[in-house]
Amino acid sequence: MAAAAALLPILLILLLMVGARWAAAPAGAAGLAVALPVALLVFGWEGPEAAGGSGWALLGVAAEAGFATLTILWIVLPALCIHELQLASGATATLRQALARLSGDPRLTALLVAWFFALFSEGAAGFGTPVALAAPILVALGFPPAQAVALALIGHAVGVSFGAVGTPLLPQVAATGFDPLALSATTALLHAALGWTMALFVHRLAAAQGGEAGAGWALLAAACFLLPYAAVAGFVGPELPTLAGALLGIGAFALAVRMRMPAPAGSSPSARALLAAALPYLALLTLILLTRLVPPLRDLLAGVQWSWSLFGSFQGSVQPLYHPGTMLLLGLAIGALGRRTGASALREALLRAAARMPPVLLALLAMLGLARLMVHAGMIEALAEAAAALLGGAWPLLAPATGALGTFVTGSATASNILLTDFQLATATALGLPALLLVAAQGFGAAVGNIICPHNIVAGGATVGLGGRESGEVLRRTLPACALYATLGGVLVFLAARLSG
Repeated sequence: MAAAAALLPILLILLLMVGARWAAAPAGAAGLAVALPVALLVFGWEGPEAAGGSGWALLGVAAEAGFATLTILWIVLPALCIHELQLASGATATLRQALARLSGDPRLTALLVAWFFALFSEGAAGFGTPVALAAPILVALGFPPAQAVALALIGHAVGVSFGAVGTPLLPQVAATGFDPLALSATTALLHAALGWTMALFVHRLAAAQGGEAGAGWALLAAACFLLPYAAVAGFVGPELPTLAGALLGIGAFALAVRMRMPAPAGSSPSARALLAAALPYLALLTLILLTRLVPPLRDLLAGVQWSWSLFGSFQGSVQPLYHPGTMLLLGLAIGALGRRTGASALREALLRAAARMPPVLLALLAMLGLARLMVHAGMIEALAEAAAALLGGAWPLLAPATGALGTFVTGSATASNILLTDFQLATATALGLPALLLVAAQGFGAAVGNIICPHNIVAGGATVGLGGRESGEVLRRTLPACALYATLGGVLVFLAARLSG
C-alpha cells in the first residue's frame, strides 16, 4: 500500500508529460502537490523533531531544493552565455565551415557533424544545443530533415552524462555523497564499453545517402572519442569528459580523414579564425585541467566552501572557487577578451541566455523539491524495498532502462537523475548491490533516454521545419538505438554487479 502510494507522484508526472504533453515544470509541480499529502497522511511524515512540525520541515525541503537549483544554474547560465556569444560572433559558423570542408562522403560527414560536433556542443552547453546546431548543418549538407534530427539525437547521446560541463552528474553527487571522480569514472566506463554501438547507428543511418566509407570509420570515430572521454572522466572528473573527448577526438579523426580521403572543393577557415572560434572552449579546458590536476591549486580552491544546515537534517554545501560554473565564467571572459567582444555584445548574450532560464529554473525547483520530499518522507525507501522484493538480484538489468524512462518522462537527463538517483541508491542498499555501480547505471540510462524524449524530438524537429507527424519518423529511427543501448547496458551492469559480489 505504502509503495503504491509513493509511486503516485511519478506516475502522475509520466501521465502528464507523455499523455497530456505538459512541460516539466507544471508536471513536476503537480507531482509535488500529490506527494505532499502522501508524505503527510500515508507516511505520517512530520519532519525531524528539531523542526518542530511538518510546516518547518517543508521549509528545509524547499531550502535544499532551492540551493541545489542555484548550484546547477550556476553552470547552465554561463554555458548558454558562451553559446549565445559564439552564435552572434560567427564562431559557430566558422566551426561549421571547418567541419563541412573535411569530407564529401555522407557517412564521414555524419560522423563529423552528428558524432563529434554534436558531442562537442553537448559537452559545452547541453540542454538541446547539440540537436539545434547539428541538425540544420546536416540538412544543409543534403540529409533529409527527419534523418538529420535522428542522426544528431543518436550521435550526442553518449556524451549526455557529462553534458553542459558535467551538469547531470551534480545532483547525483549531491544526493549520494559519492566522490565525483569515482562516479564519473564508473559512468564513463559503461559508456566506453558500449558507445561504439551509437557510432555504428550514426554510420548506418547515414548510409542511406550513399558514400563509400565502411563501418571501420565508425569504430575509429568511436575510439577517437571514447578513449580520451574515459581517461578524462577517470583522472580529471565529471566536468570535461564530453567536451575534451570531442575536441581531442575530432582532431585525431580529422587527421585520419585527411590522410585517406580527398577534401571537397571550397574554402576553409584560417587557422587563426579556428583558434579564435574555439578560444572559450580551449580556455575552459585549460582552466579545468589546471584546477583538477595541479594539487596545490586544487587544494587552495577546493578549500573554500560554503555550507549550511537547518534543523540538523537539511543541508547543502558548495565550493565556489572550484565550481565548474566559475570555470565557465572565466572561459567566457577569456573568450570575450580574446575576440575583443564589446560590453553590448556580452550584455545581449547574457539577456538571450537569461531568457531561457525561467522554464529551467521552475522545472529544477519542482523536480528537486519532489525528490527531496520523497527522500525525507521515506517514500523512496518504500519504493526501493518494493522493487527489491519484486525483482531481487535481477534489478541491475533494469537500472539503465529506469534512467532512460526518467528522461523520457521529464525531458532531461539532469531531471531524471534528480528524480531517480535516490531510488537507485536505496534499491542497491536494500539488495546489497554495489551502490556506486547502480547510480552510474542511472546516469548511463538517463543519457540514452534523451534520444527518445518527445520534447527533444519536437524541439529538434522545429530547427529543421519538421511537423508533428514527421517527428514520429524520428522516433522510429531513435527508438531501436535507445532500446539496444539500454538493454546492453543492463546486461553489462548485471554482470559487473555479479562479479563485484
